[in-house]
Amino acid sequence: MIRVVICYEGEYITGFMVKGHAGYADPGYDIYCAGISAITQTALLGLLKHLKTKPDYSISKGDLKVKLPRHLDGEDLNKAQIILSTMEAGISSLEEAYKDYVRLEIRRC
Repeated sequence: MIRVVICYEGEYITGFMVKGHAGYADPGYDIYCAGISAITQTALLGLLKHLKTKPDYSISKGDLKVKLPRHLDGEDLNKAQIILSTMEAGISSLEEAYKDYVRLEIRRC
């Protein structure tokens, strides 16, 4: 199962983590893994492209971790929240449709 954890501080998303494999098909052929990867990697690319202050991130063995800087200015914070809340909506939709393969956790971090 793919596990996506989205971290909130108050009302703001501050980062996310993706771990695991859906187990629907072999790695490289799994449509659920591909869907989650497309959504989360596009969110990371959006943050890197549109924020003046870049997020910290790491990719290791297929796992992805992204953390926003602690003090973003108003414009960067707004852009980040639009990107990350859109990512959350996409993942939530996949989780609703494919509960056996995708789990979304919301945490206060």
